[in-house]
Amino acid sequence: MRSPHYDTLLQTLQARFEGHPQRHAGIAWPEVLARLDGNASALKSLQAMEETGGEPDVTGRDDDGRIVFCDCSAETPAGRRSLCYDDDALAARKTQKPAGSAMATAASMGIALLTEAQYHALQALGAFDLKTSSWLATPADVRGLDGALFGDRRYGRVFVYHNGAQSYYAARGFRGALTV
Repeated sequence: MRSPHYDTLLQTLQARFEGHPQRHAGIAWPEVLARLDGNASALKSLQAMEETGGEPDVTGRDDDGRIVFCDCSAETPAGRRSLCYDDDALAARKTQKPAGSAMATAASMGIALLTEAQYHALQALGAFDLKTSSWLATPADVRGLDGALFGDRRYGRVFVYHNGAQSYYAARGFRGALTV
């Protein structure tokens, strides 16, 4: 049984789900609701995604058949911008430190940064990050060289770039994924 506290969230998620059927062909709302009902940690994560401007919606299934929610706001979530990549990058900054890091914020929300593949899959469902960019989960070999990946859409194409993990920008945040 779910908490009445989450009824408004579930109504919002259902309306978004029904308003964007192209994002989740073959998945019906009752199945999504069954996965969320009584799953307090998933509801808490989705609430955090919603509160920070992510507009989470179902975007498909993973390889094990679990339902995947991703941030589907047109631009990177407003409540998760101006963050460097991870806490190592945050600690390495000597001056003008940002408020936090994308990886730590995602972990505190119980979600994961989108991978490069997930970002491309999301972009296949619509046009996202036309004016902003989003940090992406970065392979260890790139991160080991003090780099990090981010993506955006410009000129009708999706681009994945690199930047120093210590960098942060007002127009860069992160998109998260939650699997239930």
